[in-house]
Amino acid sequence: MAIFTSIATAIAGALFGGSALAASLIGGALAFGAKLAIGKLSQQKQQKRKYTAVQGKIQFGGDVPVGTLYGVGTTKGQRTFYAKWGSGNKWNAEVFVLANGWCDGLEPYVYIYGEKKALVSRPVIGNEVANYHIEGFVNGSGDPVLTIRFYDGRPGQLVDQKLVDVTAALGNKWKSTSVNAGICYVVVERIYSDKLFGSKGRPELEFVLRGLREYDPRKDSTVSGGSGTQRLNTPSTWAHTKNPAVHRLNYQLGLRALVSGRTLIGEGKSLGQIDLATYFVAMNVCDTLRANGKKTYECSLFVSGDDDHTEVLKQFDDAMAGYGLNRRGLSGVIPGAPQIPVKDLTAGDIPIDRAKDVQFRPSAFERFNHLSGQFTSIESMWNPESLKPVYVNADIAADGRNRQTSIDFLQVTDPDIAQYLLNIRYRQNRMGGKATVPVSRRFGLAVQEGEWITWRGKSWLISEWRADDRLRITLVLSETSAAIYDDAGIQPGPVVIPPTPPINPSLLSTVQNFNVAVGMINGAQGYDTPALVFTWTPPDDPTITAVRFSYQIEGTTEIFEDQCTSPEDGLFRTTKNVVSGKVYNARATITTVPDRLRTFTPWMTTAQPTGLQSLLTGLQQLQDDALNRFKELQQEMDEFFRPRLVELLDAFSLEGAVGQIERQQIVASIGDALAQITEERRVRVSENEATAQLLTYLQASLGGTNARLITEETVRATSDSALASSITTLDAEVDGNLARLIAEETARADGDGALATSISGVSADFNGRFAQGLVKFEAVAAPTGVDARFSVLLRAGTNQSFKVSGFYVELYTEGGVQKSRMAVQADQFLVTSGNNRHYPLVFENGELKLAIANIGTVNAGLLQSLNGKMKIDLNNGTIEVFS
Repeated sequence: MAIFTSIATAIAGALFGGSALAASLIGGALAFGAKLAIGKLSQQKQQKRKYTAVQGKIQFGGDVPVGTLYGVGTTKGQRTFYAKWGSGNKWNAEVFVLANGWCDGLEPYVYIYGEKKALVSRPVIGNEVANYHIEGFVNGSGDPVLTIRFYDGRPGQLVDQKLVDVTAALGNKWKSTSVNAGICYVVVERIYSDKLFGSKGRPELEFVLRGLREYDPRKDSTVSGGSGTQRLNTPSTWAHTKNPAVHRLNYQLGLRALVSGRTLIGEGKSLGQIDLATYFVAMNVCDTLRANGKKTYECSLFVSGDDDHTEVLKQFDDAMAGYGLNRRGLSGVIPGAPQIPVKDLTAGDIPIDRAKDVQFRPSAFERFNHLSGQFTSIESMWNPESLKPVYVNADIAADGRNRQTSIDFLQVTDPDIAQYLLNIRYRQNRMGGKATVPVSRRFGLAVQEGEWITWRGKSWLISEWRADDRLRITLVLSETSAAIYDDAGIQPGPVVIPPTPPINPSLLSTVQNFNVAVGMINGAQGYDTPALVFTWTPPDDPTITAVRFSYQIEGTTEIFEDQCTSPEDGLFRTTKNVVSGKVYNARATITTVPDRLRTFTPWMTTAQPTGLQSLLTGLQQLQDDALNRFKELQQEMDEFFRPRLVELLDAFSLEGAVGQIERQQIVASIGDALAQITEERRVRVSENEATAQLLTYLQASLGGTNARLITEETVRATSDSALASSITTLDAEVDGNLARLIAEETARADGDGALATSISGVSADFNGRFAQGLVKFEAVAAPTGVDARFSVLLRAGTNQSFKVSGFYVELYTEGGVQKSRMAVQADQFLVTSGNNRHYPLVFENGELKLAIANIGTVNAGLLQSLNGKMKIDLNNGTIEVFS
């Protein structure tokens, strides 16, 4: 080192009049040299983590590293406090730390339940910087139920007094000393609303934060070349920006603790260690407007105190297509922009006695010809989106095959800027000539690393400046060109269409995208029948069990109905009450289990009238109408013509099928008192079916009171199935109040399996309030499914709503192994010892409560006391005690 210093002193004396500063600078250069980082000219190396403008998860615990945001990004924050108070814990409050340092503010929107919602400003109520409520989250009176109090992290910010007051009587208090100075955070206060939160669960907010206010030396008149009121040691004068070079400078200066002054984030350098000249150039390049009216380079980035400095600086370098620089021991940066060459390197400047190494074209393994990447799209709710790939067929042909790689710019949110960067990185890699050239002292002392020179008709970037102990200077050159940064011909970035907000199936009150059209159905013998075709988007919701349709001929008032019991089909045809040559109006709604609020779709009209029905089909329909009317007349005149009708119905034949119907009826009545017994026997035999049915109906009624017994027994055998069923119904009714018992037994066997079911049900209905009970035994023999099931259900409620409770016991087969399970449907499941209100075990609202637990082994992540005074984190091995 001594010889370096002496040589430097001699040179300084000869060239700079013995300047000690010049000697020091030259000595440093001789001893260490200066290197330019050009890692992006080769394929990206694997990073430990993806750096981006998004912090997509809520962070918990005390071991979260300090972090901050340069630019604008989304964050869910770190939850540091939670409190609940009021009757039924109706009020809740959470504190989320968004970033360290003095931040600029919140963008006027948030993301909640997968939707973008506007933030509506409200008057501040205390020491917060801003107060908001979220669009659409108001109660029936129009009062907000979800509010946000924002603190920007300035050094002298005061405590959130409301949070101190409302938690004063709670076990978990927000202390009056919790001012969070130097920390940007929000207090989210929520009033419970079953309508807004009940079906969706606890809301999870994603904030869009304008990050750190940063120091820009260009706006500091105390710095050479600067002009303005900003000062390095006065954060109140700083301003928010998305300039990558300003981000890089502030990261090198570091974010410091308010009291200790310790560097929390960044390198912690001083301005004396920074090459401000290069930063001034880089900042101006980034702010320069391109032809599309946008700034040349912008970026945003979340960083933490645990991040590697080299990786973070690379993100800022990539965002301006530049390179980090160490010039004579000073940290600087070279932006992605063309330069004017400072000198021309000629043969006379290159000593002939020293070797040089020139590689005008790098190896094909060092170059790629197909480059892809991603950026962070704001329109896509801050998710990564793909850029348009960059490739040149001529380059692929020259390389002999496709060589593909990817470079992501997730710190960039503008698609045009990201696309421009991708093209620059591709061109930089293709123009990959390198040279190590010895130069004369006259030439070497006139240039420095980061500058452009010309040599052999090309432009070169000085990526390294070397000097040995004899002060012989060598330059390491990288081929470059102004054409690399020409944006002519570069396509704009991709246009991203914002995603549609997700639809919670439990909130669907009707089908989506309903429509109606006309059609024709071809009969077995070619007869055409007009039909209506209903279409809708199939709902992804198993609780929707049917789609119901109401339709009418346009200009009339009579409404017809039909339904589809397979909503997932998305299409249904009907000929029911559809006539030819008419325009129809139709609408739809749904049936759900359990029941919930339902609405009709808007009325839709067919684009054209229904088609003409064929004559034979019309005659057939006329025949059916005549037969139906005949049956009505038969029933009305039954007691007058019974002997003749019984004789006629004793036997009949229809296309080879033989059947017999026998009916007996006994009726006694005086005034409005009626007693009636009806018994009907039916048998039918055809080539592919045999059916026998017995129906017995007993009724006694007087005024508004009725008593009924209905039994129905059916057996049927077809070519591929057999069915036997028995149904008994008992009713007792007084003025609309009904008590009912239903017993049903069914056995069915076919080629796919066998099923046996026994159901017993009771129900009671009084002035619109009802209660039901159901016991069901079921055995299924089939390739898959439930082998046997026992169900007990209870239902009660009103005409508007009801509750269901019960349990199921099942045997089922899975993977060839028979298993069992038991399920309970109840808001509260408890075990009682028989003592008054003593429940050893209660499960309610997703929470298990045990009076006494005797457990051999406990596998748990977090243990905390009920009053919130002690918390044991078993995963991280920490114990916290709160006063």
